[in-house]
Amino acid sequence: MDLTVNLLDTPTAKALIAAAPFEARAQTWGEEVYFTTPVSARLEPDARQIVEPGTVCFWTEGDALALPYGRTPISTDERPKLASRCNVLGRIEGDARLLSRIKAGEKITVSKA
Repeated sequence: MDLTVNLLDTPTAKALIAAAPFEARAQTWGEEVYFTTPVSARLEPDARQIVEPGTVCFWTEGDALALPYGRTPISTDERPKLASRCNVLGRIEGDARLLSRIKAGEKITVSKA
């Protein structure tokens, strides 16, 4: 499955683009897929913990991309609530619920378009 994301012009997004291509193993947490990256970043001023489904996030505490498509174990409504504040990097194009097909341990490849 291929997913396309529209990235914002942020320091973390630029660092991820520079690091691509890279591979990781998927992990899941409720209706979120996340995986480690070769990038480390600091929290940006607009970092958030509650986001809309399909938001591309960077979890600075785990050097990981977080791709929520629905509720997480700590959600208090229908929106994803991340483990902690994360940098917002952009949005997934199309149906983010396709992420539900990804199983823990699957290989993920991040590449430039």
